[in-house]
Amino acid sequence: MTPITSFKDKNVALFGLGGSGFVSAQALVAGGANVSVWDDKESARDKAREAGLNVVDLHDADWTQFSSFVLAPGVPLTHPEPHWSVKKAKEADVEIIGDIELFCRERAHIAPRSLFVAITGTNGKSTTTALVAHLFKSFGYDVQVGGNIGTPILALEPPADNRVHVIECSSFQIDLTPSINPWVGVLLNVTPDHLDRHGTMENYAAIKERLVAGAENAVICLDDDICVAIADRLKKAKKSGTSVSVTHDDLAEGIVLDGTRLVRRVQGRSLTIADLAGIASLRGKHNGQNAAAAVAALGSHGFDLDRVRAGLQSFPGLPHRMEEVGQLGKVLFVNDSKATNADAAEKALLSFEQIFWIIGGRAKEGGIEPLRSLFPKVVKAYLVGEATELFARTIGDDLPYERCGTLDVALLAATRDAEASSLDAPVVLLSPACASFDQFPDFEKRGDYFRGLVKALLAEREKV
Repeated sequence: MTPITSFKDKNVALFGLGGSGFVSAQALVAGGANVSVWDDKESARDKAREAGLNVVDLHDADWTQFSSFVLAPGVPLTHPEPHWSVKKAKEADVEIIGDIELFCRERAHIAPRSLFVAITGTNGKSTTTALVAHLFKSFGYDVQVGGNIGTPILALEPPADNRVHVIECSSFQIDLTPSINPWVGVLLNVTPDHLDRHGTMENYAAIKERLVAGAENAVICLDDDICVAIADRLKKAKKSGTSVSVTHDDLAEGIVLDGTRLVRRVQGRSLTIADLAGIASLRGKHNGQNAAAAVAALGSHGFDLDRVRAGLQSFPGLPHRMEEVGQLGKVLFVNDSKATNADAAEKALLSFEQIFWIIGGRAKEGGIEPLRSLFPKVVKAYLVGEATELFARTIGDDLPYERCGTLDVALLAATRDAEASSLDAPVVLLSPACASFDQFPDFEKRGDYFRGLVKALLAEREKV
């Protein structure tokens, strides 16, 4: 845990006692703050009392006594309308901050030169966060990994001169971090997302921009117009940084993807960093972007090519993101359960050929219509869940499909067809392009179930 000693003896209000909020309350108490906590759920309040936290109904509290209000990132700050606790804080002119802001202030207080890498983007930030952490570990650092990727930032060890914090930051978290100032800030991409919480695309993009604008060194991927505009503004402000691109291999300065090779361009010279061909965990152009950004985030370590190449080669990837979970003869099984919308599923469809595609669940807006141009890569589709009839209508006569209902039925059908095909490298791909909530509580449970089905299938075949 990181005790927040910079708030010693201060009176702090905190709302939201889920994972990060609960840890934030404990970290503030450990640092000597006087903390009043509340949550709308009685079960969360009971848990807080059992842990010895001071549960105070903030509806009736005297807000003028508080110097700061810590808000959990899942609670609406501005849209669709501010949460009641936000309104109370604003009426009392109390600053509203989050757990990453607490970390930033503690870092400034105890170890301002410690290495802090903050990573954001609409897509790819979890993989990039994991890869940056993996690469720093290969250089022998004590690496603390957390934030939006899973472990609350204040559950990690405190900032120290021999320690690197690699933190995934969502737009919700950045919005609650006014002083965000990482050693390296990484912006991967900006596409429409979370507009229900940020109101407009302009506001969402501005929040993302704050992370790199406040960084000592900015890493920006120039593969969408919004990021290009952000990079131009930071360049005019003479912000130190590195440009990255997987779509502009003519970039004069920075790191680009040339085919499958990561190439660094410096003063008219080109230096091959590594070839990503054959690294299953970094398959696809989108992972080329993640890898290029990760190497740039290493700073001067990125020029130690032997260690960088070894680190890239040994990166295991993240579960449920084009995760290779088994092979049966020529048939490869891939778990891409994290693909909960068409944009995410597109990455997998672009990365494989000869696809036996398991899709479905609870459909997102737009369904799979945006993927129509990639249908020729699909041998057959296997439809599951609530989206079955919607997707059947979308596919029409464009490719063969089978209504399977559930994932276990779909896997058996896809395996049957893939094995019977004359193709040389068939892929049974779970890339649902849907939320999981019709049949599973989350995409992790869906992916775990698929992986278990594949393992059971392989074990059964070994007995034969």
